Amino acid sequence: MNDSLDALEQACATAGIDAEGARLLRVGSNAVYRLKPPVIVRVSRPGADADQVRRTVAVARWLESVDYPAVRAADVDQPVAVDGYLVTFWQAVSDDGDQYASTAEVAEVLVKLHSLTAPDYLRLPELAPFANAPRRIETNTWLNPEDRAFLITMLARMRADYDRLEFTLPPGVIHGDANVGNVLRDRHGNPVVIDLDGFAVGPREWDLALTAIYYDSFGWHTRAEYEDFVRVYGFDIMAWPGYPVMRAVREFLMVTWVIQKAAESARAAAEAAKRIAALRTGASRKDWQPY
Repeated sequence: MNDSLDALEQACATAGIDAEGARLLRVGSNAVYRLKPPVIVRVSRPGADADQVRRTVAVARWLESVDYPAVRAADVDQPVAVDGYLVTFWQAVSDDGDQYASTAEVAEVLVKLHSLTAPDYLRLPELAPFANAPRRIETNTWLNPEDRAFLITMLARMRADYDRLEFTLPPGVIHGDANVGNVLRDRHGNPVVIDLDGFAVGPREWDLALTAIYYDSFGWHTRAEYEDFVRVYGFDIMAWPGYPVMRAVREFLMVTWVIQKAAESARAAAEAAKRIAALRTGASRKDWQPY
């Protein structure tokens, strides 16, 4: 039995939820399982920040209180701590299987989100774009010395470039990882925001960047889909002078994310190596795979 499943079963016993038949959906920053009741369970990696996990649950409770279309935390005392893991429980957005929202719907929920003011008790942090990058690079056992040195040097350059950005939109509540993969349609076909871990206070441009990059750098969205996003949100980040720096920063951070998984599978290792090579050479990102 893998450790995350063992933690899930113990946490379910504590919360009074039936764990039988738990099905692993994906493994990223969390191991995500679906239970036979309409419940999604997220099991953190060992050593996750307990304050951040508690804040994620609190954000969900706040969004529910203002009727914002986000995933709802299950009505149990959480997170549940089990042997270094932190386990949280969520109402499933749909009956089975994920249906992603359109880019227009992503823009729609961002307009609503960016109109909100977070209550003081949430203590949302200021956006810290590079908070995890040094650890991901310096403690990574997969990287060779040359790639590690390259990424450390690039991190310093990305920090300096980001610090010089002059934002156009007013700062406020942001999702932190706003993209089509984090907006699902519920059983009634309505868009619902998931993955609330990155909520912060920061530049709204941060939340607009990924949809632009998914179109511009990766070709994951069509031009029409991106234009729909811009039309609904009312601002084209690609016309902002700071966009090239924002794009470079977000692409760099996507590389630091995938290197965490490189030692876990040959597929992840190949993707990480390809992305590092693209950073070195300036090669096209069109062959980057969603991860």
